[in-house]
Amino acid sequence: MSDINEVQDENRLIAERRAKLDILKAAGNAYPNKFRRDTYAQDLFEQYGEKTKEELAELEITVSIAGRVMLNRGAFGVIQDMTGRIQFYVNKAARPFAKALDLGDIIGVKGILHKSGKGDLYVDLGEYQLLTKSLRPLPDKHKGLQDTEMRYRQRYVDLIMNEESRRVFSIRSKMVAGIRNFLVERRFVEVETPMLQVIPGGATARPFITHHNALGRDMFLRIAPELYLKRLVVGGIERVFEINRSYRNEGLSTRHNPEFTMLEFYQAYADYNDLMDLTEELMRKLATDVLGSTTITYQGSEYDLSQPFTRISVVDSILHYNPTLSLADIDNIESATAVAKELHIPLKDGYGLGKIQIEIFEKTVESKLDSPTFITQYPAEVSPLARRNDDNPFVTDRFEFFVGGREVANGFSELNDSEDQAQRFKDQVAEMEAGDDEAMHYDADYITALEYGLPPTAGQGIGIDRLVMFFADCDSIRDVILFPAMRPKV
Repeated sequence: MSDINEVQDENRLIAERRAKLDILKAAGNAYPNKFRRDTYAQDLFEQYGEKTKEELAELEITVSIAGRVMLNRGAFGVIQDMTGRIQFYVNKAARPFAKALDLGDIIGVKGILHKSGKGDLYVDLGEYQLLTKSLRPLPDKHKGLQDTEMRYRQRYVDLIMNEESRRVFSIRSKMVAGIRNFLVERRFVEVETPMLQVIPGGATARPFITHHNALGRDMFLRIAPELYLKRLVVGGIERVFEINRSYRNEGLSTRHNPEFTMLEFYQAYADYNDLMDLTEELMRKLATDVLGSTTITYQGSEYDLSQPFTRISVVDSILHYNPTLSLADIDNIESATAVAKELHIPLKDGYGLGKIQIEIFEKTVESKLDSPTFITQYPAEVSPLARRNDDNPFVTDRFEFFVGGREVANGFSELNDSEDQAQRFKDQVAEMEAGDDEAMHYDADYITALEYGLPPTAGQGIGIDRLVMFFADCDSIRDVILFPAMRPKV
């Protein structure tokens, strides 16, 4: 019954606001667009926040501000713009205007800046104008912030009401800009590669399929830009990056969204060790520039990014986090299969030793990688694009970067042997034909590119969404994506 009453109350308020809008329309232009502000709330606090009441009165500064009415009580109200909030004072002449306002209305105000006896800045309502009538009432402050479904489905309301959400997306914006600046300063060139692809490649994942009517063929949404970026390295763009949207037809979780943002970059004449060094440098630079410190608090734990990150191989990490196991337990298919069975890890027919080791790693190690850690030497079986290690061809010169129990980045020395790459593509096709819907396709044009010659190169992908989760202290990927994918309402 309470829900019904709430809906009825909301409908009544909407009707009252529409009636006010009708009056505005009858009087003239209800949506004017001639008011121009000359400052923002935050700027006023930064410039004049330390001034005394008397000093400010002597200056007689006139400012024009605009934003959404968030509070309107008696003599004072509060206006909110993209930088923060500031009060406005309702003098006698402005009372009829202020009385007609509803919370959520967007107004423009011009007047003299003052400071109250309590030390709060405010703008006297000298000139004022209603710019946009808000037809829907804002949610109750506390209830609105607790309704996660509303926050994700109506992000615009969440951003109006929730300062924490605005903080998260400000951090995200600064991080993306910081990443771009970091790479450009090191002579990397930013590019754009196709999002619609004839062959999905660059990662092992199930793609989204669409249809191009003019070409009369199915196409795939990009699962990664990797193969196109490496084509550009072949072409002579020896340091290249793309901050890209990619798409993977996978499930929804606190760590996964079907469309996500990723940084991929490639550096010629470098190997995976160089990129691990670069990643540490990038993490420290971002933390300092965005948060002001290399110490980050995430989910109640502190992480000191100024310290060297741990580097440990897949096999050594399995043995470290499973002290009852020995190398002999996981260095052949028979014993590794027995270990997986004991751990209740399901295996498919055709899994080689490398794939079984990774299944054990994901089950017993991954969630425990709390401090910043590079896991290295991934088996070639699960690394179809990575260069084999010179001393041990069973593994590749590859790493994944983990922090807070989550994978954030994947990098490796690139495979530039066209014949080896062709055979690995063929192996992937065989796995696809055997029922693996995440296996890669054979990309003949990419093999042609490699035959022209790819210099020794290292490449890396970083999940921007997961990195923002760590920097902004968010436990769900939905909190760092403005419009996350949602299941249909029941």
